[in-house]
Amino acid sequence: ADHLISSPYFDKANSNYPSHDGVVNIALVAHDGKKDELLEWVQLYKSVLGQHNLFATGTTGGRIIKETGLKVNKMKSGPKGGDIEISTLITNKDLDCLVFFWDPEEAQPHDVDVKALLRNAVYYNVAIACNPATANHIITSNLFPKILYERSS
Repeated sequence: ADHLISSPYFDKANSNYPSHDGVVNIALVAHDGKKDELLEWVQLYKSVLGQHNLFATGTTGGRIIKETGLKVNKMKSGPKGGDIEISTLITNKDLDCLVFFWDPEEAQPHDVDVKALLRNAVYYNVAIACNPATANHIITSNLFPKILYERSS
């Protein structure tokens, strides 16, 4: 049952993940109907997120950069392969956390890619937040590196 309360990032003894020295690799993804909600969340935690490596799909990443000034590694747009690129980060063990505000009311043309992204995050035990409530719990968790609070205070 230990695997149920740990993740590869926080359990370095059993991990093949690279050491990040307190820096977390976080992907930020949002469907069109959820982009404003994600941007509001990013603004709320901007000082914390700015201390980490951020990745985002194209349109979402562009808006985050423009509206927050945060440094973001932009992938392609989700429907044009961005979801697959983020999924590849997961399978290569280069991603620690996925904040993906997906829209349960809107069918997506790239639904297969979305499902693969979520499947890989679950399979590789990557922390996933699909709404602000869960994202708040993850980013404020005492399981996040202590350096988060030392740098952002």
